[in-house]
Amino acid sequence: MSEGKIRGKILVELWAAGKPMTIQDLAEKVGLNSSSAMGYLLGLIKAKYVSVPQKHYYTITNLGKQAIGLPKIDKNIAQNILGAVPFEKAFHFCSELDNYSGIHAASLSEFVDKIQTIDLKCIEFHLPRRDFENWIRSLGDLELSKKLGLLRASNLSGENMRNSLYQIVKSRCVELANLVA
Repeated sequence: MSEGKIRGKILVELWAAGKPMTIQDLAEKVGLNSSSAMGYLLGLIKAKYVSVPQKHYYTITNLGKQAIGLPKIDKNIAQNILGAVPFEKAFHFCSELDNYSGIHAASLSEFVDKIQTIDLKCIEFHLPRRDFENWIRSLGDLELSKKLGLLRASNLSGENMRNSLYQIVKSRCVELANLVA
């Protein structure tokens, strides 16, 4: 595998993790030994694609996200993503086709709140169909949409799926809120 592909794979793994990773965890995910992974990381840190938020932990930077094709999110875009949409553009939870739960979310923060309490059947219905990904993409958040694609591919089920969905979306809400503040 070329050096560029390895660097790209490291950035994707850091992005997918959604939280700082140790060199050991990252090396295992990428299929390298720790010293080789560290060599690549040092180059990525120098290029400002990776940061070290605390000793022995590494995370992708906004520049690193752009390097793997994710769009730059500024304050205005974050405000738009977090803003409320009209009822007809809200997310409407169903437990099966033509079985509307009567519950909708008109913003990402409402969506996070509803995920905690909505019938699990609704989540199990929408996640495999990519409904969450598509709605979030319609809000303008390609990055979160892609993260939910990773969640869908992980084949989690039940409360593990709900908890992971909640954590991913909640974390993104906090990240976007920090950009707006």
